[in-house]
Amino acid sequence: MIPWKLLGRSKTPDNKSDILLYQRDTEYSIRVNGQELMNSRMFGSEMMLAGLSCPEIADRKNACVLIGGLGMGFTLSAALRLLDSDADVLLAELVPSVVEWNKNILGSLAGDPLRDPRVTVQIK
Repeated sequence: MIPWKLLGRSKTPDNKSDILLYQRDTEYSIRVNGQELMNSRMFGSEMMLAGLSCPEIADRKNACVLIGGLGMGFTLSAALRLLDSDADVLLAELVPSVVEWNKNILGSLAGDPLRDPRVTVQIK
């Protein structure tokens, strides 16, 4: 079995826990306190979030969407596929490292959604 390799570490917003990025072969995992928050092999629920909400506004001119949390970018990617080219998507993220991981390590998993000009990232 291929062992997990730690790729990144950051503090949670409350500064009490570490958020960790791991890789094993082509699989990635984000964990906090030993609990897996997300994994690159299973992301159906993330895509379903966009699939349930974006079709309702997809045909609206200049639709605006707020996505809370970037994760591995799957919800953002799905929303961008469903929305028109004039939509604006605000991505709110609490952990700056998660944005950096998506720019440098994870982005290709979801088609590099942060590169889409419709996306504005707000880190709080």
